[in-house]
Amino acid sequence: MNFALLLFTLLVVTGIVSAMDALYFGKRRAAGAKEPWWIEYPKSFFPVILIVFVLRSFLVEPFKIPSGSMIPTLLVGDFILVNKYTYGIRLPVINKKIIDINEPERGDVMVFRYPDDPSVDYIKRVVGLPGDVVSYEGKRLSINGREVPLQEDGDYLLKNKIEYLKLYTETLGKTKHAIVLDTSEPAASPYVKQFPQRENCIYNNKGMKCTVPPGHYFMMGDNRDNSSDSRVWGFVPEANIIGKAFFIWFNFSELRRFGRFN
Repeated sequence: MNFALLLFTLLVVTGIVSAMDALYFGKRRAAGAKEPWWIEYPKSFFPVILIVFVLRSFLVEPFKIPSGSMIPTLLVGDFILVNKYTYGIRLPVINKKIIDINEPERGDVMVFRYPDDPSVDYIKRVVGLPGDVVSYEGKRLSINGREVPLQEDGDYLLKNKIEYLKLYTETLGKTKHAIVLDTSEPAASPYVKQFPQRENCIYNNKGMKCTVPPGHYFMMGDNRDNSSDSRVWGFVPEANIIGKAFFIWFNFSELRRFGRFN
C-alpha cells in the first residue's frame, strides 16, 4: 500500500470539503444548525491529516525493521525515525527532489525504494558513492583500491538462532560502526540478479568489484553474509532515496533499545 498517496488523497478530499463548507455550504446553513456528518468529520480530520502529512513528507517518517540484514546496528522489530530533509526536499508521492541540501556520505544508514520494486522500502548502509570502485573479495571491503579499516571485536550472539558470528568495528568515512561476518558462508553470493548497468561489475569466486555509476549508490547490510543488497540486485538511483535513518524509538522485544545509532 502506498501510504503517502493514501494520506495525500485524504488531505485533498478533507481539504476540498472544508473549503466548500467555508465558501458555500456554511453560508447556506441556518444559524445554529448542526453540520451534516459528511462535513463535520472531514473538517475535524483535515488539520490532523495536514500536520501528519507535512511532518511525514518533509521532516521525519517512522519505519519498522522487518529483517536481520542490518544486525547488529538494527534488530528485527526496531521502530526507527528517518530524516526526510537531510538529503534534500522532495515532493511527496512522486519523490522528486526540488531543493538540494546534503548528499549521502559513506557510512550513512539510508532508507530507499527497492530498485526492483519501488513500492517496497529497504534500509542499508551507504558504502559506495557515485564514481567509487567498490570491491568485496574474501570478505574484505575496499573502496577505490584501499581496504576499509576493520577491527576484530569478539563474537556476536544471534539470540533467535543461538549462533555466534564474528563481530568487527568498521570505519567508513567518518562513521565507525559494527558489522558481523558468518565464517560458514561463502564470500561470493550465488544469487546475483541481472540489474541495470551490471556491466559495471565483475564477479568471481572471491566476491565482486563494481564501479558505481553517476547518480547511484552502492548499499550493503551490516550483517554482511545475510543481506540481499547491491552485491545482489545492483545500484540505488538517487531518485529512490527516502532519507537518513538516525534514531531508534521503540522495540517491543528489546525495551532498552532507545536512542541514536551509527
